Amino acid sequence: MMRRFWRQTSVIEQPGGWGVALDGKPMKTPAKLDFICPARALAEAVAAEWAAVQDKIDAQAMPLTQLCATALDIMPVKRAEIIGQIAAYAETDLLCYRAEQAVDQIASGHYAPERESDRKKHESLAARQAEIWQPYLDWALAQFDAMLKLTTSLRPIQQDEQALGALRRAVEALDDFRLAGLQQAVAVAGSLVLGLALVHGWRDASAIEAAAELDAHEQAARWGADEEITARQISVRNDLAAVERFVRLLG
Repeated sequence: MMRRFWRQTSVIEQPGGWGVALDGKPMKTPAKLDFICPARALAEAVAAEWAAVQDKIDAQAMPLTQLCATALDIMPVKRAEIIGQIAAYAETDLLCYRAEQAVDQIASGHYAPERESDRKKHESLAARQAEIWQPYLDWALAQFDAMLKLTTSLRPIQQDEQALGALRRAVEALDDFRLAGLQQAVAVAGSLVLGLALVHGWRDASAIEAAAELDAHEQAARWGADEEITARQISVRNDLAAVERFVRLLG
């Protein structure tokens, strides 16, 4: 682990954006490329991460630096491959796999969370899935014209090619920096729809974590918290919060 060797950090204007300098020397990425952020606010936040290093560099404590490095080093050379990997999550998106009652509620038209009478029925996992998850799928339909099917089976459901294609185009439309954020959000949340909702600013990191960890939260409410699960949830929350901040700083 590398120790701190610099005294001062600063933000410098460079061709194409803003860089971070350590003792006046511009930083490079791990691949030895110029470390250039497209927004000054992001460069300032990265500089703050480096300024906060006390002794040894801890990459886990520098999430914005890591996301920038991914956008600069990896996305340009593996963009097509990464888009394919991210888009593939739509084929088995977390939000589409429900407990049995949830699908019945939506299909029958009884799902209406705005009514207090219906809220009282949201006690089971199935009802909570309908309440928390369905708005994200409704948003994906309105935003991208992507209607994903629901299932109560553990076996993968065959999604319509039109919906899969629409979500893939939504991924392809992102620049390398936002794509880096989406990649992390999707991997952490286990859902392309949740990742897109975060990157597009439709919901914040706290809401995305609550949706991604819904089953675990329900189990904890019934049986008590488990230390290992709680630690994972904290990690998920922190990773999503880093992506949320990263995208916000991009402007």
